[in-house]
Amino acid sequence: MYLSNIFTNPAMQERYMDILVSSFLPLVKGAFYYTIPLTLITFAIGLILAVITALMRLSSVKVLQVIARIYVSIIRGTPLLVQLFIIFFGLPSVGVTINPLFSAIIGFSLNMGAYNSEIIRAAILSIPKGQWEAAHSIGMTNLQALRKVILPQATRVSIPPLSNSFIGLIKDTSLASTITYTEMFRKAQEIAAQNYEFLLVYTEAAMIYWVICVGLSFVQDSVETRLERYVAK
Repeated sequence: MYLSNIFTNPAMQERYMDILVSSFLPLVKGAFYYTIPLTLITFAIGLILAVITALMRLSSVKVLQVIARIYVSIIRGTPLLVQLFIIFFGLPSVGVTINPLFSAIIGFSLNMGAYNSEIIRAAILSIPKGQWEAAHSIGMTNLQALRKVILPQATRVSIPPLSNSFIGLIKDTSLASTITYTEMFRKAQEIAAQNYEFLLVYTEAAMIYWVICVGLSFVQDSVETRLERYVAK
């Protein structure tokens, strides 16, 4: 019935087109002013946390290993939505109030840090032990070997899965709407609440997410192709 009305009723077609056109710019602004910056900030912070956590997991210090394992286990064992709710809605009950933006940054960064730490740890472990031995043979310390020999190689290994993680984060930021952060999906909710065309507006938002992710996928493919040529040489 809904689709038949669209195709047979000129007045409804005009109304739907007006809604699509009028909502497009606010949604795109929401994506470029809020969704993408939030993604970039949280991914960068999460990547720093991931490297630190991965190194803690690989450390010979048991306490650091335990702390890292507990952090990763808690974050990976609980839903991201629940983590955001605890930060934004739960912490005020103990006197800690954080605004929506910083709640989203904390939640997504912690989540990315835990998941990406496993990617980075696996990438470091994939480097042959002979690379460590070669670095030590020319007088490098463990830290120097890690920084100058191991991490550059591990970076090439980890880029494909980290790229997938980044694309996934673009979509996951829609969860920030549940803690009132005005990113793109929150904009879609506000627009749909005004015109009551939830299917139409949400589908338009979904298509914008899809276009962004497809564009990033092309960039990812290009980067991976360049890395393969570099490794082959």
